[in-house]
Amino acid sequence: MTVGLAVILNACNSSGKQSAEGTDAGNPFLSEYTTPFGVPPFDKIKVTDYKPAFLQGMEEEQKEIDAICNNPEAPTFENTIVAMDQSGELLRRVSAVFYGQNSANTSDEMQALSREISPLLSKHSDDITLNPKLFVRVKAVYDARESLGLNDEQMKLLENTYKDFVRGGANLPEDKQEKLRALNQEIAMLQLTFGQNMLKETNDFQLVIDKQEDLAGLPENLIANAAETAKAAGQEGKWIFTLQNPSIMPFLQYADNRALREKIFKGYINRGNNNNASDNKEVVKQLITKRLEKAKLMGYDNYAEFVLEDRMAKTPEAVYDLLDQIWKPALAKAKEELADINAEIKKEGNSFEAEGWDWRYYFEKAKKTKFDLDENEVRPYLELNHVREGAFYVANRLYGITFTPLKDIPLPHPEAQAFECKDKDGTHLGVLYMDFFPRATKRGGAWCGTYRSQTYKDGKRVAPVVTIVSNFTQPAPGQPALLSADEAKTLFHEFGHALHNLFKNVHYYGVSGVPRDFVELPSQVMEHWVFEPEVLKEYAKHYQTGEVIPAELIEKLDKSGKYGQGFETVEYLAASYLDMDFHILKEVHADADVMQFEDYVLGQRGLLKQIPSRYRTTYFNHTMGGGYTAGYYSYIWSEVLDCDAYQAYKETGDIFNQEVARKFRYDILTPGGIYDAMQMYETFRGHKPSVEPLLENRGLK
Repeated sequence: MTVGLAVILNACNSSGKQSAEGTDAGNPFLSEYTTPFGVPPFDKIKVTDYKPAFLQGMEEEQKEIDAICNNPEAPTFENTIVAMDQSGELLRRVSAVFYGQNSANTSDEMQALSREISPLLSKHSDDITLNPKLFVRVKAVYDARESLGLNDEQMKLLENTYKDFVRGGANLPEDKQEKLRALNQEIAMLQLTFGQNMLKETNDFQLVIDKQEDLAGLPENLIANAAETAKAAGQEGKWIFTLQNPSIMPFLQYADNRALREKIFKGYINRGNNNNASDNKEVVKQLITKRLEKAKLMGYDNYAEFVLEDRMAKTPEAVYDLLDQIWKPALAKAKEELADINAEIKKEGNSFEAEGWDWRYYFEKAKKTKFDLDENEVRPYLELNHVREGAFYVANRLYGITFTPLKDIPLPHPEAQAFECKDKDGTHLGVLYMDFFPRATKRGGAWCGTYRSQTYKDGKRVAPVVTIVSNFTQPAPGQPALLSADEAKTLFHEFGHALHNLFKNVHYYGVSGVPRDFVELPSQVMEHWVFEPEVLKEYAKHYQTGEVIPAELIEKLDKSGKYGQGFETVEYLAASYLDMDFHILKEVHADADVMQFEDYVLGQRGLLKQIPSRYRTTYFNHTMGGGYTAGYYSYIWSEVLDCDAYQAYKETGDIFNQEVARKFRYDILTPGGIYDAMQMYETFRGHKPSVEPLLENRGLK
């Protein structure tokens, strides 16, 4: 396993001296899977299987690394670089399942194990990256690279491997390497603690309602779900609303009771900031301090510089330049929307000024006034299975691929669905899992991951096992799941990530990934099809009558589509600025108050008090939990690309243009990270992307 992949998986960090003592002979990880398509045998995996598999996986990989280091033959691309890339198969296998399940179906036991395993994995990764004998061999191959006759993919693997060693501290003196090891372990543990605190804070809050009149304004399906939640909590006859998005967001949108809107809103924005055992303020301060220490140890002024060096943006200045171009028009649009909201408040005879807990409620009224559109009119046409089939339809029209339901196959959770994806010639591309609804054991949000990455083994393509996980509105008992427009867009978004994983065709793990600010291009471009009239007519059918969504409702959707982009863009940009502002710091004072810092940096930019950052500091898991650290801007960076890319279809007059789809597949989705990201984009588009399509798409011009 290459060092780069190890970092991505959080799974190449432990002591090769650990013993696999106590290994269960029946441990599913310790033998080849005999399941359909070789998917993980989820039904046979026990929590007690993970630790022995992790320990044995680390031990096996260390032996493989030792064999590379002690090889008496001169270092070559095959015996050093490829051998490293192929090492760690067991560790890769158990890591993929453990971290996938720890996000989607965790437990107290799994969270405790993640805290136990984290420092072992961190040490294991450093034992590889900081192995001087191994680095000598890698460097020897790298120095001879121009004479080796490598193809593009092989050259990229070599460059990535060498760069991973350098960025992992291989060139540091021994005393600084020891400091780096300590920092890596501390950072990993702090990120883990942050995420676990956030999950607990989200699960601990409940808004319990026991009076029917306090439900005024709420949709029936939301009320029914709240009643079911209360029943499950032993409070039958009451209604419980939670901080899960499918519960809190429609509550803020429709609840007539302003005091209750305020209560749940404040519960939401104060997660991790309640001065209790799950408080994240000190965790954040320690985390940004340790990250800064690491950056300086590696020779950078701040952590953002270190992170961005191998991203498309390259520098913090480039990130701020993009954000600044969008902030001013977005803030102006948000102020226009605020004026509409305050007008609705006055129309009802109220004299108060809108607060954060009023925005969604009165914005919904303002939208109805302007466009005669209520989101609840759209939901009956967005039944979950129909929306899913709509995504499959788009993929079939673009690429000719098909998705067939799979029965009698192990599932990552009983609620999950499984599909086989086949290419247009009938060949197997991969397995896709979909897991849609919230539960206390699942972290918030939506994401796409893999239980097995695509690669090659013995000259044959190993197909990926991909998973889409989300937190959509739970259907009431006996009713279908009806999505909001935003949830439908999220499904298409994550499906775009899935297509990227399914179409990828690389021979080495070390060239599988793309830069963080490129990775959202395949997902976000898919969002452009979700509300195209031509597509809506295929999947947006009334769940009771089968009636296709009326043309006048499509027209209302189209006209109202850009309304609300002020709020949406500003809350997103605020989080992007906050992420960057923390990570360009060159000093963190011992008495620093992270919430005061948040208020200051966002206040200086003129953020409206009614619009909190999409993620406030103490529950900003994208950056504080790792993954999008100094990288939350990536969504808007990728949106510049996806809006420009969709123009390639629009310019032909055919949103399913086969030649454009073919180029997008083979120039963008298939190569993984073999080529430079901007080079891939320019090959597809023929020119650099422009910010203009983004501004137009968001209605900010």
